[in-house]
Amino acid sequence: MHEATKAPKISFYDYIVIGGGTSGIPLATTLSANYSILLLERGGSPYANPSITHIKNFGSYFTDTSPTSPVQQFVADGVLNARPRVLGGGTSVNAGFYSRGESKFNQEARLTDESLVHKSYQWIENVMVFKPQDSNWQSALHAGLVEAGVTPDNGFSYDHIIGTKVAGSLFDEHGTRHTSADLLQYANPKRLTVFLQATVGKILFKTKSGTGSSRPLAYGVVFEDSMRNKHMAYLKGGEKDEIILSAGALGSPQLLVLSGIGPKEQLDAHKISVVLEQPLVGKGMKDNPLNIVFVPSPIAVEQSPVQVVGITRFGSYIEGTAAFNLISADISAYQGFSPLMGGFIIEKTDGPASMGELRIKNVNPADNPSVTFNYFKEPEDLQKCVNGFETILKTIESKAFSNFKCANMTVKDILDLNMKLPMNLRARANTHYLSPEQYCLDTVRTIYHYHGGCQIENVVDSEYKVFGADALRVIDGSTLLNSPGTNPQASLLMLGRYMGVTMLGQRLASEKRKN
Repeated sequence: MHEATKAPKISFYDYIVIGGGTSGIPLATTLSANYSILLLERGGSPYANPSITHIKNFGSYFTDTSPTSPVQQFVADGVLNARPRVLGGGTSVNAGFYSRGESKFNQEARLTDESLVHKSYQWIENVMVFKPQDSNWQSALHAGLVEAGVTPDNGFSYDHIIGTKVAGSLFDEHGTRHTSADLLQYANPKRLTVFLQATVGKILFKTKSGTGSSRPLAYGVVFEDSMRNKHMAYLKGGEKDEIILSAGALGSPQLLVLSGIGPKEQLDAHKISVVLEQPLVGKGMKDNPLNIVFVPSPIAVEQSPVQVVGITRFGSYIEGTAAFNLISADISAYQGFSPLMGGFIIEKTDGPASMGELRIKNVNPADNPSVTFNYFKEPEDLQKCVNGFETILKTIESKAFSNFKCANMTVKDILDLNMKLPMNLRARANTHYLSPEQYCLDTVRTIYHYHGGCQIENVVDSEYKVFGADALRVIDGSTLLNSPGTNPQASLLMLGRYMGVTMLGQRLASEKRKN
């Protein structure tokens, strides 16, 4: 790894991968077995940042708004959100929960080789996934969910199974975080170059010579280092050389538009030369709504990441977090609240069906685009939230969870308290609990699982190649139709490895036939 300030002004590679995150690192690492790879990451290294590397500091970076923060905040629909800006992407800043996607995701993502899917998951898990340490609060939540009807009890499993289970964690037994950057140990160091603080501003295109085709051919990128110096990186010109966007659900559609591929009216509005009119870039943006209930506890609640999940039959996922510094800080903002002990039970709406769009606001790649998600616009999403919320209330009132619920507080007291907490930036007319529907609407937050913008079969084909362009793919969360499993990171890590192995096999077979 090198700071981009040390990058040459001009360089050449077989593949250029934009984005050193959840999918980009396993993809680049895999391709480096046989070809020269440039991996460009706009953020810094996770290893020297104690707020990233250990569970005790989890979440402190969400209040860091400096240009060097590992997260970059944005607001959509009155909900404060954040996108990663660090090597490792979301794996460097999330709550570490690891659970494989359901089989439906593999079908939607056109991942037809089930054996390769399984092997790709194992390749990830051998390096960066661990069985979480038991905690009293998580155990009580586990038993409470089963008592509330989220059955069967599936024990510990990485697989997506209806019922309640313990899943994997990126935090090991010492509380140390392991990220996708750890997968770089698999890489061929002679063929993989990683530049940090490298912000790509544009993908370069030309018309393929000698073919009579007007299809744009990606052949290079322009990126800036932290000192605003420009660098050019080009493909070597091999028949199978490619540029691959793995910049995430905001970064990939944003960079396509900045490079001239997107809705014509948006390109014209910002005076960007049209390379390829593609009206569906930026469309289909989704974010899984999160609704949260803080449960005050009469006894201390140990700090723990998400460990337990209830996978319901009605399309709602219920998880729990305990004593996270970030959320405790939120609660401290409510004057007079006592005690400060407690934990959080959260509900994530599967899918979702509601969607919005992404549009660039200017031509600066370092700035956030404008994005809407239209939380709960579709009635089915709201109904899933209501069902999940009612399951949370049953869990709170279960015998198994009784030690962590204050005896003198009714569920109505707990909900009235939660209505006074700073859940989002939306204007709220009432500060008392009225109904589960209103609670879902008034307290909606994000679980940071936003996706879409370059959806498969809309912007990219079944091999993740951009429709209408050559030597250009998108492989990341922007291609998703729905968020896989209870948490997308396992599936996106697998996707990077799966596509790397697939592309490698196809290219080596093609070269063997020619020889």
